[in-house]
Amino acid sequence: MITIKSRYEISLMREAGKVVAACHEALAKLIRPGITTLDIDRFVESFILRHKMEPAQKGYKGYPFASCTSVNDVVCHGFPSDYRLKEGDIITVDMVAVYKGLHADSAWSYAVGQVSDEARRLLEVTHTALFKGIEQAVIGNHISDIGHAIQTYVESQGFSVVRDFIGHGIGRKMHESPEVLHYGPPHRGPRIRKGMTFTIEPMVNAGGYEVKIDPDGWTARTADGSLSTQYEHTIAITENGPEILTVL
Repeated sequence: MITIKSRYEISLMREAGKVVAACHEALAKLIRPGITTLDIDRFVESFILRHKMEPAQKGYKGYPFASCTSVNDVVCHGFPSDYRLKEGDIITVDMVAVYKGLHADSAWSYAVGQVSDEARRLLEVTHTALFKGIEQAVIGNHISDIGHAIQTYVESQGFSVVRDFIGHGIGRKMHESPEVLHYGPPHRGPRIRKGMTFTIEPMVNAGGYEVKIDPDGWTARTADGSLSTQYEHTIAITENGPEILTVL
């Protein structure tokens, strides 16, 4: 069931979103060759706690970290580790903060130093795809209009959209209804209504859209070893259009 949020609930999500956005802004200056993904996770956890919020991913279904750090061919849910980032890597950092019971979720992809032309274009296309989806998140549209816009744009650029992982409703739970696919035909699924809150988070691969899961049961990689990037915002539906909650 889709839960419509009150103005007060959205205000709490907005506060959580500001902390997530501020953490990403700080990460943009921190991420460089030589830093480990575990260093990044420790920074994320400390940042969220320092702002009197909780890192919602830590402990979620047994997940042991405050963030997901997905490097190069890792699509999502990458475990922080002692891996040291190298010049030319790309990394996606995904985090969720919870404030007074309300969640905000955002993932962002970063270039580590100078990256290849392919990686740079993949980053740009995925970032643009996110906003193509957000543009469709208006009252009266169908949820599937979001994914259709994303898929149409991404495939026109020669890349593919991951099918196995999708956006989701968010609020008092990290994952709620509705499911927000980043692909498919338009004019399907629930109508978008005022007070809905959900994530849009396209994962885009340089190769095929298929993924495989590592033995840890979490880490998802591109099946063909191609690069993958992701950008994600949490949004609230208002009578004036979608409000991005995970910004400063």
